[in-house]
Amino acid sequence: MTEPPRILVVDDEPQILRVLRRGLSARGYEVQTASNGEEALSVFAQWPADLVITDLSMPQMAGLELCRRLRKLSQVPIIVLSVKGEERTKVEALDSGADDYITKPFGIDELLARIRAALRRTSSTASRELTEIDLGDFHVDLEARSVAVRGSSVHLTPKEYELLLYLIRHAGKVLTHRVLLGAIWGGDYTEQTEYLRVFIGQLRKKIEPDPSNPRYILTEPWIGYRFSPDS
Repeated sequence: MTEPPRILVVDDEPQILRVLRRGLSARGYEVQTASNGEEALSVFAQWPADLVITDLSMPQMAGLELCRRLRKLSQVPIIVLSVKGEERTKVEALDSGADDYITKPFGIDELLARIRAALRRTSSTASRELTEIDLGDFHVDLEARSVAVRGSSVHLTPKEYELLLYLIRHAGKVLTHRVLLGAIWGGDYTEQTEYLRVFIGQLRKKIEPDPSNPRYILTEPWIGYRFSPDS
């Protein structure tokens, strides 16, 4: 069965988020929402969308900067949805990486048509191919399989890289020992917690300023670990 296209909606107006989530979900799209650009980048790093719809005026990180940051990471289609109808604003948005621009108030049928057109132009497979992840103090080049922390490259073994990448892609979530062992070593190793302890210890020595007092890979007693990308 073909997976439904994923759409990330970014807007600081809760009512807009509710309306679009309901309207797009009803038409078969898988929808996630974010209330500003920073949150959107975090969601996108863990849930690569097939298309992004964003407002321009938002706190913390506005829509133009979000367009520019997304363009560095992906060719995902971006539709701007804004009350600003001036030509100069539209041009600036398109020059920043947006693929289309719709002025509020908008009709849902027009938006759906623009979405279908954008998705036709870009295969979903290509749009999900992230080449880099920027999250907090971490930068990951997925093609080179390299990691930098606070601007400095870190040499990792292949297994350490897989483990750190999995933690980064699930940042903020509590990951149990079984989940981590199953994801990195496979289902036959879900009880081998000593493997995990050894590799977590090695990673901490390489990425933590003070491995004895970790601030990135946090221990959840008796459960597992939680990754926090910010210092």
